[in-house]
Amino acid sequence: MSKDIRIKKGLDIKLVGGAEKRTKESSLSSIYAVQPENFHGITPKLIAKEGTEVKTGDTLFYSKSEERILFPSPVSGKVVEVVRGARRKVLAIKIAADSVQEFKDFGSKEPSNMSADEVKDHLLAAGCWPFIKQRPYDVVANPNDTPKAIFVSAYASAPLAADLEYTLAGKEAELQAALNAVGMLTDGKVHVSVGKNAISPFNNIKGIELHKVSGPHPIGNVGTQIAHIDPINKGEVVWVISPQDLLVIGELLLTGKLNLSRTIALTGSQFSTPQYVTAIAGAAIADVTANNLRNDNTRIISGNVLSGTQVKEEGFLGYYDNQITAIPEGDDYEFFGWNKPVFNKISASRALTFSWLTPNKKYDLNTNTNGEHRAFVVTGSYENVFPLDIYPMQLLKAFMIKDLDEMEALGGYEVAPEDFALTEFICVSKQPHQKIIREGLDLMREELG
Repeated sequence: MSKDIRIKKGLDIKLVGGAEKRTKESSLSSIYAVQPENFHGITPKLIAKEGTEVKTGDTLFYSKSEERILFPSPVSGKVVEVVRGARRKVLAIKIAADSVQEFKDFGSKEPSNMSADEVKDHLLAAGCWPFIKQRPYDVVANPNDTPKAIFVSAYASAPLAADLEYTLAGKEAELQAALNAVGMLTDGKVHVSVGKNAISPFNNIKGIELHKVSGPHPIGNVGTQIAHIDPINKGEVVWVISPQDLLVIGELLLTGKLNLSRTIALTGSQFSTPQYVTAIAGAAIADVTANNLRNDNTRIISGNVLSGTQVKEEGFLGYYDNQITAIPEGDDYEFFGWNKPVFNKISASRALTFSWLTPNKKYDLNTNTNGEHRAFVVTGSYENVFPLDIYPMQLLKAFMIKDLDEMEALGGYEVAPEDFALTEFICVSKQPHQKIIREGLDLMREELG
C-alpha cells in the first residue's frame, strides 16, 4: 500500500550548476578526517591516539553517554593528528591513508537468520549506528529505544541536490539487504518516499511502504514526510536513515566490509564542470574538487546551500554529506539595492521583485543576505513556504525565549533545523532560524529527555 503526498507550500530555488550525470573516479586522498561535530549531541571518548595504525572500520572513538555507539575510521592508515579546540574539545581525528586499503572483516550476515537484537549488535559493532538518526531532536538514535516507524527519504528536493535515481542505480541488492535488517528494529513500518514519477530502485524493494511525493521543496525533507505519514507525538520516537547510508549498511551485510565510499555531487556555478565524483566520507575537499573549482571569491559548502556547512578548501567532507556546493561569496553591496526593481534574485514576495514571472529560470545567486539582522517582522510569509501543520513564527519565538511548555505545545518534537531552512532564506529580519531551532532542541532534550 502506498500513500501519495503532495504539498503546495514551499519554494523551489533553481540555481545554475546542476551536476551532469557522469561520475569521475577520484583518487584516494592523502588525509581523511572524522569530525565529532558532524554527530550532534555526541561527546567523543578517544580510542585511537596519534600514531595508531587503523584498518577501515576500526573504532576511532565512542560516545561518552552510550559506549556501544562506535565511530569508525573511513580508511586504513595512521592517525597523524588529533585536532583540539577550547577546553581540549576534539575537533577532528586525521588519518593518513594507506595507498592500498585494508578492511576490518565483520563477516557477511543474512538478516533473515538474525534476531532484532543481533542486527542491532552487528550495526553497533561495525560502526554503522551513527547512520541512524532519531526524531525528535535530530540526533544519533538511542539504541535502547524502539521506534514506532523508520523513514527513508529517497527524493531530494533541495537546491542542486544529488539525483538519487542516478546515484542509487543498480544498488537494489544492497538496499534490500539493508532494509531487511533495519526493518527488524521496529514494530511498525519502514516508510520510503520517492518522486511521483521516479524510476527508483526502491520501486521493487520488498518489505517497505512506498510513498510517491510531489510538490516544491521541502517535500524531500524527511520531516515533511513524517508530518504527512505518521506525525510524532510526545513520548514517541521515529528513526531516519538516508539512502546513501543504507548502501553502506547493505554492503556491510553482504560483504562484511565497511565501505564509506559514496557518490558526491559537485554543484554550483563556481565549478568548471559540475559532475559526480566518488569519494570516501571525510575526504579532503581539495582532493575531491581538484582541477575543477574556481577559487576566485568562492564559498564552499559541504551539503546544499540551505542547510549545508561552510568549509574551506583545506577542510573535509562531512560524514553525512553527498554534495559539495560552490557559489560566489556575497561580499559586495548594491547601492540603494533595497529601493529598485530586482530581476536577478529569487523572492517569495512580489514587492519590486519579478522572479514569479519566470518560475523556471535558473539563478546564479551569491551568499549576500541583502540586509542586516533586525527584530522579527511579522509578514505572514513563513507560512507560505512551511508545509507542516505548525505555526513557524510562534514556534521560533518560543524557542528564542526558551519557554519549554510553549515549545512542546507548538510542535517542537516534530521539527529539525532543516525544516526551517526555507523560512530562514526568505526571512526579511535575517534571523538565524536553524540555529535557533538547534539550540531549542538541545534544551528540550536536556530538560525533557
